[in-house]
Amino acid sequence: MPQRLLEPILKVTDYSLLSPDLVLDAVESCGYLSDARTLALNSYENRVYQVGIEDQLPIIAKFYRPCRWSDQQIQEEHDYSWQLKDIEIPVVAPLKDKDGKTLFEYKGYKFALFPRQGGRTPELDYGDTLVQIGRFLGRIHAMGESKTFKHRPEINVETYGKQSVQWLLQSGFIEEYLRPSYEAITQRVLEQVEQKFAEVGDYPRIRLHADVHPSNILWRDNGPNDSGPHFVDLDDCRNGPAVQDLWMLLSGSRNEMQVQLEDLLEGYEEFCHFDHRQLVLIEALRSLRMMHYAAWLGRRWDDPAFPVNFPWFNTTKYWEEHILTLKEQSSLLDELPLSLNSFNS
Repeated sequence: MPQRLLEPILKVTDYSLLSPDLVLDAVESCGYLSDARTLALNSYENRVYQVGIEDQLPIIAKFYRPCRWSDQQIQEEHDYSWQLKDIEIPVVAPLKDKDGKTLFEYKGYKFALFPRQGGRTPELDYGDTLVQIGRFLGRIHAMGESKTFKHRPEINVETYGKQSVQWLLQSGFIEEYLRPSYEAITQRVLEQVEQKFAEVGDYPRIRLHADVHPSNILWRDNGPNDSGPHFVDLDDCRNGPAVQDLWMLLSGSRNEMQVQLEDLLEGYEEFCHFDHRQLVLIEALRSLRMMHYAAWLGRRWDDPAFPVNFPWFNTTKYWEEHILTLKEQSSLLDELPLSLNSFNS
């Protein structure tokens, strides 16, 4: 056994010990022989590296942020990925070792290995692209609604909204003179969001990708057997309403979003029924994401990567603009939701 495996395992709470040598040693502890080449990829929540492998294609090593997810929660992500992959949905699932294991640990860091997947950001201006994405989202949800996650959390007003606002108010990030405005607008928006959820009433909580924005879709054009969308980064998969996996693909004017949504649902409803009552949740979920994102940046501010990559956060201008954006969002929440005349509820 290599000497490095005899060294004591350190319990870590950050990435300060994650050196290039440790990355290589971790990958080789899974039976791979690296060629000593590593390339850090664009990731903030986790640390992700492309690692060269002797006589093979490079692989991707993803080191999970310490203390964020439990082993059970990470394993649910992996199992969900493989359940999708097993029914030929194009997701990038973690590699398995000879015993079927996908989650590994090295010197206190939890990590997984993935095949390298090429592709480009999809061009959402084309209706056919959205129809194809919609088909796969419908298939993902048809499988995802068979049961819910047992260990992973749910997207709702409490987890994404109230907890985020409460944390920020206690964090000291918001300057004292801005706190009354922030408290007033977040209280208003949260009340509006709760009303939207009340309008929908009871709805199925299904397993979601939960972070379907264009950068998490890789589009490939490699012939009839390797073309179309590939879904990556299921790190934020959670339970929640189906519309969560649709709204981040909508942008532009109201009319443009209605056309985009119609294209998505044209493909989606080939495989899965969509509860059109959930259209009222689009701006509500957008509002929750805004509040959750601000709190996420604050919670990660001790990570040296965040002040470097998000220098505009924790400035007076940021909080002034954040409050203004929430006020604009409050106005949108008072408008009628998107409606699709060509679909029957």
